[in-house]
Amino acid sequence: MEKARDVDVARLLVVAPNFKKRLSGVTSTIIQLLPLQAQRFPIASLGAGLPDFVPRMRWSQVFGLLKRPQGRAFRIWHARRNVEMIGGIVMRDVFRAPMKLVFTSAAQRDHKPFTKWLIRRMDAVIATSARSGSFLHVPHTVIRHGVDLSGFVPAADRGAAVAEAGFAEQRLIGCFGRVREQKGTDLFVAAMIALLPRYPGWTAVITGRVTDDNRAFADGLQAEIAAAALSERIRFLGEVPDIKPWYQRVSLYVAPSRNEGFGLTPLEAMASGAAVVASDAGAYAEMIMPGETGAVVPAGDGAALLSAIQIYLDDPALAEAHGQAALAHVHATFPLEGEADAIQGVYERLWQGVTS
Repeated sequence: MEKARDVDVARLLVVAPNFKKRLSGVTSTIIQLLPLQAQRFPIASLGAGLPDFVPRMRWSQVFGLLKRPQGRAFRIWHARRNVEMIGGIVMRDVFRAPMKLVFTSAAQRDHKPFTKWLIRRMDAVIATSARSGSFLHVPHTVIRHGVDLSGFVPAADRGAAVAEAGFAEQRLIGCFGRVREQKGTDLFVAAMIALLPRYPGWTAVITGRVTDDNRAFADGLQAEIAAAALSERIRFLGEVPDIKPWYQRVSLYVAPSRNEGFGLTPLEAMASGAAVVASDAGAYAEMIMPGETGAVVPAGDGAALLSAIQIYLDDPALAEAHGQAALAHVHATFPLEGEADAIQGVYERLWQGVTS
């Protein structure tokens, strides 16, 4: 993608702050959505940790938000974290910026009192799934995340892609994301230790960052793998520079999270032609058609996870068939353009009837 040009704050209609430097699911959403939204109307992020192709305003331009934008009576500040809601409230209510506030909530738990206070001060609220919406006590619109179908695509030849990565004559089963207990990495490793000795044609690959506070957790998992003499069959690849080729290499993707906000990885895997076994954390159960594109098991249930995975190891052709069905399902139901359309609808409803 080409590098984003400087933002003209006078024309800027939507600000999508990103007040977290480290990559997260929220950051991934911004990275995917903003370039597409920028083709439709002037939008930019504010903050750090984003690639150059994402339109981004400078901190020195913040005072420009105190003036009305060209063609509208107000801008929209679209927050996705508490600290971003606070920033919007300060801009709107303290500095009197002509601004309406939108918040997207992915949390699937009862919000703390302070978060509820912040949410009540939003002008519009979006929930990323019906389940996350059930924890909101304000009017909201459910808009599920989509996936970039131009970026996540199947390999022309999965076997060749696997061989190129050094796993010739193997089928790969993947588990991607941060390595931590919340993500269920230990459940995946336990299932692989139990299953792979019986299925020599399969190899497991795990990618993702290990933070300092999870180093002992990751080291413990690798020690268990070594004790089972499976270090060549269950591979920790670390944080890879581009995850897309790894999605193209796996025949089966596993998302074993114990809890999740929304969770994009199953969509990315399905868009790459892989069958998916997932827990019912996050919005996973709203993405997968059990028995057609994959399987859904109770979060934290290691035995159920193992059984669901084993079905595909027993029948690789089923994994291929469900992967193809998953690809068609994502194209029909979860295109990124659909998410962008729905979000724009929320913006337009706020703007409707307001004289510029």
